[in-house]
Order: sequence, then C-alpha cells, then structure tokens
Amino acid sequence: MTRDDWTFLTNHGHVLVALARDQDARTRDVAEAVGITERAVQQIVADLVSEGYVSKEKVGRRNRYRVTRGSRFRHELEAGVTLGAFVDLVEETSRRP
Repeated sequence: MTRDDWTFLTNHGHVLVALARDQDARTRDVAEAVGITERAVQQIVADLVSEGYVSKEKVGRRNRYRVTRGSRFRHELEAGVTLGAFVDLVEETSRRP
C-alpha cells in the first residue's frame, strides 16, 4: 500500500463490515474482500470474538458470525457510537446508487 492508498478504516473495521454484510462468509471470502490473507482474517476474527464485538457459532462445517450491535467503539473519540449504528450507516450508504 502506498501513501496514496490509505483508507479510514483499519483491517479490523473492514473485517467487521464484511461479517456484518454476510454472517456466513468464509474466511477466504472475507480475505479477498478486504485484501488481506486468510490468516490475518482469522487473527482479526479472534480479536473481535475475544473482545465481544462478534459472536461465532458453528453451523455444520461452517461458522456464522453476528456483530454485537450494542457494543461501542474502543477509542474515546468514537465511544458514543455503537457497532450497530456504524454497520447500519455503512450498509445504508453502500446501497445508494
């Protein structure tokens, strides 16, 4: 990534958005969407699950992920925003033409 390729969200934020959009997404699909390795996605998902931002449920041979919508962002500048409100905002704006 060059200096001109930066984005506002971290990879953790991108993985969160990908899981919110598709609860049944495979690690491979999330990695491709975010542009990182499957191993990096696994580590990020583990972080999100361990902190309670995402829950993981085994369904057959796959995992289903649910964003804990009432959780709040960690940094004090965004602490008043819930993950649900953030995900809703991203979903709403991605549907606009």
